[in-house]
Amino acid sequence: MKIVIIGSGYVGLVAGACFAETGNEVVCVDNNEAKIERLRKGIMPIYEPGLDVLVKTNLAAGRLSFTQDLSEAVRDADAAFIAVGTPPRATDGHADMKYVYAVARSLAEKATGDLVVVNKSTVPVGTGDEVERILRAAGRDIRFSVVSNPEFLREGVAINDFMRPDRIVIGSEDEWAREIISRIYDAGAFEGVPILQTSRRSAELLKYAANAFLAMKITFINEIADLCEAVGGDVRDVAHGIGLDSRIGEKFLNAGPGYGGSCFPKDTLAISKTARDYRVQLRTVETVIQVNEHRKRAMALRVVDACNGNVRGKTIAVLGLAFKADTDDMRDSPAIPVIQALQDFGAIVRAYDPEAMDNARAILGNVEYVNDPYDVANGADAVVVLTEWSAFRDLNLQKLRSRVRLPLLVDLRNIYDEEAVTEAGFEYWCIGRKNTGAPILSQSLAAE
Repeated sequence: MKIVIIGSGYVGLVAGACFAETGNEVVCVDNNEAKIERLRKGIMPIYEPGLDVLVKTNLAAGRLSFTQDLSEAVRDADAAFIAVGTPPRATDGHADMKYVYAVARSLAEKATGDLVVVNKSTVPVGTGDEVERILRAAGRDIRFSVVSNPEFLREGVAINDFMRPDRIVIGSEDEWAREIISRIYDAGAFEGVPILQTSRRSAELLKYAANAFLAMKITFINEIADLCEAVGGDVRDVAHGIGLDSRIGEKFLNAGPGYGGSCFPKDTLAISKTARDYRVQLRTVETVIQVNEHRKRAMALRVVDACNGNVRGKTIAVLGLAFKADTDDMRDSPAIPVIQALQDFGAIVRAYDPEAMDNARAILGNVEYVNDPYDVANGADAVVVLTEWSAFRDLNLQKLRSRVRLPLLVDLRNIYDEEAVTEAGFEYWCIGRKNTGAPILSQSLAAE
């Protein structure tokens, strides 16, 4: 089938490459000329493991192409997937739908035949209704039908998540549209995957509800980690024990500095705002947002406490800037408020990340960026782990110890074994484990 993907960002590019891999003819459309030219050469605008190979393979096979010309792309297409950004509005935090609606207006004008329009972007409840209104208001003698087909991709493993999903959600009341989308997913790669047919509004809400629940799970284990420290427990054992319960599951139970990225922060805020518009208050979600935002900056206090309450003039070596491993995404990364707080307290920050430093430079100023994880520790008064890259797990801790001025390692991701760290000569501070430091809050931070 012929598919048009409008928006060649994270979701659109992954979806386009994967749909092409399953045998569809895919045209990815973007209004950024420079990005399109790079993509035609197989140069990726984002870091996602395996994506470059998948794009190049399908470009060579002729199943995948890139263009700025929506009119040509949509000619004879069976479906057009909207995969543009829905960032929070600066004024009120609601999802900004201007890009989605602009695409809808363009499709209404340029479609040449019957077309299923699919919202792949994460959108508030009722967006499909508005997109449908825009399409029909154009008065074209064309059959349009709008479907919600939310994505559930985790950065770093997005290709596997797309090709081997837990479920495929098709939200529509139109049997013709459901048939078209079902045929697109009717490939060997998706054999055995549950397909959930829902109303369009249920599908729109489902994506937000899923992300809000996962964000709540992360925030819960972070607070349990604090309790573990207070009572002398080990959050790793607690998380493992509750994760073995099939009703709970083991994923998203790693204690750390809080969630970030392109989805959870904006989606929890968006579902909370939507609920208020319908006179419903999601108190658990609102609390999750508040606790998570406070936790990120509060993690800087762990470093301050580890440095005997004072980091002024001290060099802090930061390992990891991206919000999670295997991505270069800096959006709402916990590293941002942690580093900014350390700078507020007078620290000198030096940082290394395998993929995210170019993006970090645009956000974090007065940071010395280095290209080697050992060099980052040269003369440092503390080493702080902020992202759980596997490369950091494999570091030679004795070599790292030889570079620092003071042997202090603050592990905010719990990636190291305490015995190995102490054998290398470090004092070890971590999360949610016995004798790992002072309380999270101090008077100076609580007063801010």
